[in-house]
Amino acid sequence: MEHLPVEVIGNILSRLKAARDVVIASATCKKWREAWRNHLHTLSFNSNDWSVYHDLAPSRLEILITQTIFQTTALQCLSIFMDDVDEFSAAPVIAWLMYTRDTLRQLHYNVRTTPTVNIIEKCSRQKLEVLSLAHNSVTGVEPSYQKFPCLKSLSLSYVSISALDLNLLLTACPKLQNLTLINPDIAMSDAQAIMELNSSSLKDIYVEAVSLDKFILEADSIENLHLKDCTLEAFELIGKGSLRVLKIDDVSVLHLDIGENTENLQIVDVSSFTIMWPKFYNMISKSSNLKRLRLWGVVFDDEDEVVDLETVSVCFPRLSHLSLSYDLRDVCGLQGTSPLENVVVLELGWTIISDLFSEWVAGLLERCPNLKKLVICGVVSEVKSHEECQVLASFTSSIVRLMRKYLRVEVQFEYE
Repeated sequence: MEHLPVEVIGNILSRLKAARDVVIASATCKKWREAWRNHLHTLSFNSNDWSVYHDLAPSRLEILITQTIFQTTALQCLSIFMDDVDEFSAAPVIAWLMYTRDTLRQLHYNVRTTPTVNIIEKCSRQKLEVLSLAHNSVTGVEPSYQKFPCLKSLSLSYVSISALDLNLLLTACPKLQNLTLINPDIAMSDAQAIMELNSSSLKDIYVEAVSLDKFILEADSIENLHLKDCTLEAFELIGKGSLRVLKIDDVSVLHLDIGENTENLQIVDVSSFTIMWPKFYNMISKSSNLKRLRLWGVVFDDEDEVVDLETVSVCFPRLSHLSLSYDLRDVCGLQGTSPLENVVVLELGWTIISDLFSEWVAGLLERCPNLKKLVICGVVSEVKSHEECQVLASFTSSIVRLMRKYLRVEVQFEYE
């Protein structure tokens, strides 16, 4: 250990991340203390890492953090997450940001202060590449002055910001590629809740717990779109056909538009979502490169609607992973004879098990001549009636008999 270069020791200390562990390790010897001062590039203060953080008064905690940060000279990644800790004074927090701003590349920040610190103002015009804010407010964004020329990833969780300031913030980030919005408090300028975001560089967006009348995203380079737990009257994506991954999880939306150019779409993952199959199919029908299609726990707007496997097999010839779980009612959707030639993984699930489910599984197996793996997922209640036990037993027996015809296929059961 004594022959290790101080740069290597600095990397070792940086991998510890937690400030308490770094301080203890750096006390090993003079060489390690030098590595801490001059070569430590990652440091984290997280109230969940050490219970003592909750016992200290805010003023004492401010001193502790200040002393630790000010003994370093090369911090590139600083994380300060103080959940369930009383508010800090603004002055020491500003001092931390000013001291590290010349070297900092990543800032993960969740600190409540009095008065509020304008993080955007303090961190702009520097080399910051990753900015993650939580439980803060952002106001008065001036993109002509508050620029983030190197920022590639922006995450806002439980942040109060107006729709206008959010769009201006994206304008101030010409190289932004990843955007995460989790339960933001979006302030609107008029009665109708409409948010328009524009970014020519954005590639990946994750939006969770957002309620709006209309959400318009104009992003020419977008590749990944993930909406979760959102309530929207309308969502519109305006792009140039670069979308590759579409994920919709427990979203309520009346009008969904991802554009007409969907040729590059490779993954569609929809769960806990009410869909009109003809309309939804028409939206993705041009996705001839689609490789993964997952429709899990979906509810059809029309009781007579089902996933039409004939259109799926014809329009998505490269499909290799197919996952389906919905209420079968009296229709299985096995019309047609076109095989799913390239499907190698088939995942099927039920909410209420019935004999119809066994028929559905058998019909899908016949349509997948090159299948390698079958995954059957189901919900089994803790308290089961005798009739439910009989249905489950009958289903198990039918699957055992069925799989004797498909010995090459690996079968996996997942119950919850």
